[in-house]
Amino acid sequence: MSIIVIIFGILSFILGIIGEVKKPSKGVLVQGKNAMICNYPNDPTVVFGYSSIGFLVASSLMGFISIFYSYNRTTVPPSALFKNTTLSVFLILAMTCSILGGVMTLWPTVTEQQHWRHNFYSANITTTSTKLNCPTAKTGLMGGGAFLCLISSLFWLSSLMLVKNAREDYLEEVVPPNV
Repeated sequence: MSIIVIIFGILSFILGIIGEVKKPSKGVLVQGKNAMICNYPNDPTVVFGYSSIGFLVASSLMGFISIFYSYNRTTVPPSALFKNTTLSVFLILAMTCSILGGVMTLWPTVTEQQHWRHNFYSANITTTSTKLNCPTAKTGLMGGGAFLCLISSLFWLSSLMLVKNAREDYLEEVVPPNV
């Protein structure tokens, strides 16, 4: 499970970075009769953004499920796992980074998609042509979200290592070793 968590996290990071790099800086303003249309170059920002979010969700879900998954067919109660303060802190950090990474990746992805959909402006061309620019999503958010996706997968990996230790400690206390 650890390998799946880290691979999905790395894929989320790579797709987020590619989405940030491939994002156009602006669209091309095309003037028509009593209207303006923003044409955006063909860019895969939205696809990379949603793919990055999908891999982040998969990584976080696998990490969360792995924490409560039975170990050697012996269940360990969550209360026993969360007695370990370090594990609790890393789990909270993993969930927080996952949520922030998802939000920071989703925001520019949805914004870019909205710019593509709503690209028609009816306006007086003589007064607004110099003021109207074709907007794109905020630069840097998707890249920052990609780094948070990577960091969250590393926190999930650390949490899984700590869970393994907590499980072994619990099993040593409950089931004494055979002498």
